[in-house]
Formats: sequence, C-alpha cells, structure tokens
Amino acid sequence: ILASILSLIIYWIIRDRYRVRDLNGKHVFITGCDTGLGNSLAKWLDKKGFCVIAACATEKGSQELQCCSSISLKTVNLNLADSNSIARAVVFVTEQTADKGLFGLVSNAEGTGPVGPTDWLRIEDFHSVLDVSLLGLIEITLKLLPLLKKAEGRVVNLINAKGIMAVVGGGYSLSKCGMEAFSDTLRTEMQHFGVKVSIVEHGFFKAEEVNSDIIEKYLFKLWNRLTPEIRDSYGEKYL
Repeated sequence: ILASILSLIIYWIIRDRYRVRDLNGKHVFITGCDTGLGNSLAKWLDKKGFCVIAACATEKGSQELQCCSSISLKTVNLNLADSNSIARAVVFVTEQTADKGLFGLVSNAEGTGPVGPTDWLRIEDFHSVLDVSLLGLIEITLKLLPLLKKAEGRVVNLINAKGIMAVVGGGYSLSKCGMEAFSDTLRTEMQHFGVKVSIVEHGFFKAEEVNSDIIEKYLFKLWNRLTPEIRDSYGEKYL
C-alpha cells in the first residue's frame, strides 16, 4: 500500500511538471471573453504566447480586450443563441488556424435569465439561459470538432460547480448539469481521435459574484407578471 501511494505521488509530481512546448502557432478559442473568467484567461494565455481567439458578445468587450493584449490576440463577435453568429465565428476560427487545426477550445458562458420558483417561470425563461449556456456551447463545439481532431487538441468546459446543485428554479442549473453530461460522453468518444475533453468546476469569482440587486429585480419582475390566482396562492409574505 505504501509503495502504491508513493508511486501515485511520484506520478502526480511528474504529470504536474509537464508543460506544453512550442506555443507559437497553437490556437486557443475562448468563448465569453467580455468580462470575468474568460477575459482573464484570454489575457493570461496571450501573455504565455498562445494564439488566442477570443469570442466577445459585445463590441465594447472586444475593443477593451484588444487594448490590453498583444497584436496576436484576435477577437470575434459571438452570440451563442444565434446559429448564424456561431457559423460566422467558426469560419473566422477556420481562417485563423489555417491548416494547423485548433489546439484548444475553452467554453465559458453564463446565460442570463430569471431565477425563482419554477411555478413563476415560463418556457422562454428557460430558453434565455439554455440557448446560450447549453445548446449554444454544444453547437459551437460540434462545429469545431473537425479542427480539434486535426490538431489532436483539447476541449475545456468551464462549469460553475455551484450551478450543479439545484437550489432554485430556472435554466441555470439545468445548463450546468447538461454540460457535465455532454462533456462526459464527448470525452470517451473523442479519445480515439486524440482529442482530450476536460471539465473545470469552479466557484464564484470576485468579478462574477451574484448581484443581489439583479436577482431581486428578476424576482419582482416575475411576481408582477403572475396571474392573480398564483399570486394569491403564494401571498406577499412568501415574496
């Protein structure tokens, strides 16, 4: 047992000392780079020497990221809820990577939408989150698989671990659990092609802390649109 534990420790030390070599020409595509984790990762990988392609949802986010990065970092507009926008982004990534393929895809997206009692929600409330944080990420992953297979690259899905524990209604936790399942099946299927699929379960970061004012605004919006019958069944005290 002692020998096994020692061997495992040695293996971990050797594995963790491994570093990717020859970063020049290795392209990494990251979604959700306007702010927060995606933004910080894009800057960090750019400094390391990777060829970063950062997807931003807004022109402002794109310009601010380019201002504090090297000229090798490229940005592309991406709306994960729009298949046409996804298609245009894939064309851009294909052009940037030329014949080298895609070394890495980092999926990072936090769909915005109301959270609250399930009884208060409509189907469009679920779509507002799932279309971005689940279906959008799945769609762009599927369309980039040929480039990932060409480079024997890797997919890294950033998933908020707190979202996996469903404590409130809405599409947020559904999207996180869905990406976990998608990642697990993709991992086993892509092993044959030399493509690695990883999940990084993270918590809330200071830049992405839950804003109680926004949550409260959503709750009042949901409450105000309820039918009188449903409002009466819950009562003001519940709210």
